[in-house]
Amino acid sequence: MRERIRLFFILSITFFLALPAITVEAKQSKSNKPSKAEIARISRADTKTNKDGLLRVASSNALIVNQNTGEVLFAKDTDALTSIASVTKLMTAMVTLDANLSMDEEIAITNEDVDTLKNSSSKLPVGTVLPRSELLKIALIASDNRAASALGRNYPTGKAGFVNAMNIKALQLDMTRSEFADPTGLNNHNMSTAEDLVKMVKAAYQYPEIREITTTASYEAYVKGHRAPVNFNNTNGLIRKSDWIIGLSKTGFIQEAGRCLVMQAMISGQPMIIVLLKSYGSATRTADANRIRKWIEKTSSISHLNQSKQDS
Repeated sequence: MRERIRLFFILSITFFLALPAITVEAKQSKSNKPSKAEIARISRADTKTNKDGLLRVASSNALIVNQNTGEVLFAKDTDALTSIASVTKLMTAMVTLDANLSMDEEIAITNEDVDTLKNSSSKLPVGTVLPRSELLKIALIASDNRAASALGRNYPTGKAGFVNAMNIKALQLDMTRSEFADPTGLNNHNMSTAEDLVKMVKAAYQYPEIREITTTASYEAYVKGHRAPVNFNNTNGLIRKSDWIIGLSKTGFIQEAGRCLVMQAMISGQPMIIVLLKSYGSATRTADANRIRKWIEKTSSISHLNQSKQDS
């Protein structure tokens, strides 16, 4: 009995001695509870960390960059070297304009411009004669290969000189991993990376003519064998969507490259450069572009909301 009383007495003393420590620990735990500002900060950090995880892009290579700030919003295999198909024609346009040739000079489509590599079709019959300015429009809007070939062939030093000028231009733009083999993009040795193509889009955007032409929904021209003008539609269907604000655009496709798309577009009030390469579904690149826009708009709204909460 005495032993029980003694044990109870020892346990009681131990409890009362430990009580202050327990109280202090409880107070510390309460003081570690995050404030509203801290919760907002954590929320913003989580949004930034998880932002890429919220976007699903089917294209094999993709890069989204804020044109003004250079901030990379999304990147996927951006340094992978791949064929770029008719995205090549943006370089074709820059080299043509850099040469300061007469845009009124009439150029004939010849058998040399007929595609024997991929056997692609064209609305420009051999014998059609058009000004250089119209061939440039048809090459960029409809991605017509005969028009692009004729532009290169009528360069002062011929097509070989034109291709050489394309590669020199690429080096000037610090596109160190790019190579150009022809002005059309039909040759699968027209190679680049998503990172280099952002540089090319930025450069092409500096040409008002390229901005205007590549964002034109359709163009009509008189060609040989047709009394009425022939219509050439833009290969990027998003150009005809009123809810898109596109400042520059170019698509491309050959089997080796898949379906490609490069664009400059205003999204949530910011100029974004979008590069999508090696999309193998017929509508994949367009679906990717629409997902990207919605994602940027959503993350931008979250960012503004969190900022407003912090300010309040």
